[in-house]
Amino acid sequence: MANKFANKSFFTRTASGIVLVLLLIASLVWGGSQDIFGGRILFFVNLFISLVAVYELYKALKLQKTILGITGYIAVVVYYALVYTSQYKVSILGKQIYGKNYMMIFVVLFLIALLAEYVFTYPKYKTENISNALMCTIYAGVMLSYLYITRMGSNGAYTVWLIFLASWGCDTCAYLAGVAFGKHKMAPVLSPKKSVEGAIGGVIGAAALGAIYGSVFADKIDIPHAPVVFAIVCAIAGLVSMVGDLCASAIKRNNDIKDYGNIIPGHGGIMDRFDSVIYIAPIIYILIHIMQ
Repeated sequence: MANKFANKSFFTRTASGIVLVLLLIASLVWGGSQDIFGGRILFFVNLFISLVAVYELYKALKLQKTILGITGYIAVVVYYALVYTSQYKVSILGKQIYGKNYMMIFVVLFLIALLAEYVFTYPKYKTENISNALMCTIYAGVMLSYLYITRMGSNGAYTVWLIFLASWGCDTCAYLAGVAFGKHKMAPVLSPKKSVEGAIGGVIGAAALGAIYGSVFADKIDIPHAPVVFAIVCAIAGLVSMVGDLCASAIKRNNDIKDYGNIIPGHGGIMDRFDSVIYIAPIIYILIHIMQ
């Protein structure tokens, strides 16, 4: 009976994983093309994923149905609208609007709104609730948007895949290295199964994947020495991705939950599957712009 349930769980996890990867490929390849709705497919897919991730974080912190949570959801939508206007020329009331000029204003106004709610509902919320609401929106909303931003940028059709090579590739290589050589615990409280040896293997594996990927598409990428650049980028991002994974685990442990949700059968929630992706998406964007 135990084997029956184990096989069913494995099948569910594998099947949902395959579907997720196919949807991701479709969104990034076709949805990110300027020729197909100007990238709107990827834009709305990214927005949906961000909203779900923010909801999962708010739920973990018991803010999902509060006025703070509702303000956060609105803030994510407004932020994505600003991201969209930074990619295209948008005219409102005869004036050209560029979202990148209003990003800091957005953060300030969002914080002002949260503080106003804190004051007018006092003593319903505590200062940590305000901090959590701000953190969740920036963490899952703003940081994950760099998936879309990277894809729509220079060489984006190729550099966006580094996000997944560095996160999921590093995770897979770290697991294999940990099983084979793991002896020293990296974070025994947060994740007892992670080892220093696994981490080293993950970083090396991510670098190797980046180098191979860069070699295969070197003639299509407008980046000098692409294999070397991609190897360095993936190594750094792979190391950082482990922090993202542990950060998501820390939030779960602090709030006594096993999974963030069940939207992805066999995997949990968006935060469970995209925890490292969220963390390194802006890192990849920054590193590529520095090194290209």
